[in-house]
Amino acid sequence: MTPLVSVMLGVFVLGERLERTVQVAVGVAAAGVLWLALRSGHVPWIALTLAVSFGLYGLMRKLAPVGAVAGLTIETGILLAPALSYLAWLEWSGQAAFRAGRPVLDLLLLLAGPVTAIPLLLFSGAARRLPLSTLGFLQYLSPTLQLLIAVMVYGERFDVARMVAFGLIWTALGIFAVHSIRRGAPEPVTDV
Repeated sequence: MTPLVSVMLGVFVLGERLERTVQVAVGVAAAGVLWLALRSGHVPWIALTLAVSFGLYGLMRKLAPVGAVAGLTIETGILLAPALSYLAWLEWSGQAAFRAGRPVLDLLLLLAGPVTAIPLLLFSGAARRLPLSTLGFLQYLSPTLQLLIAVMVYGERFDVARMVAFGLIWTALGIFAVHSIRRGAPEPVTDV
């Protein structure tokens, strides 16, 4: 859903124009997402909330007059006091995981920063350089990779409903990719 929210924000908020082929691709992807949502039997509130919040984050990063590093520094600075307060409370109450006698966990916790920051920096840079609608389509790579890991690594079932949904989404990605290749690369933005 997040990619569709990004495309819609690009069109309705930023006034990006979608060529006919891209409109078809968006419709096919939307049909795949709608199919999966309807098959769940309930409104996917968590997925909708995440899609809207991350879509708005992408819009904010697109509109923010600062580069990727400066923007991430500001975002981190805003969250620093609440995060440190929470960590101090965990330490004081004896619930902290860091330095709890598990060196592997300590290492993983230390690596969590770069593993989180690097993709955010790359996303921020891409958000400044690409139309939000293009960035939205590229965001379908993540659920595709998650699906492949779920099925191939963890042995999760890939049922017919998911097959139909991902088939539509992959068809939309194919349409978008062919269109993008034929059209050529967008002009790069240099003020990042």
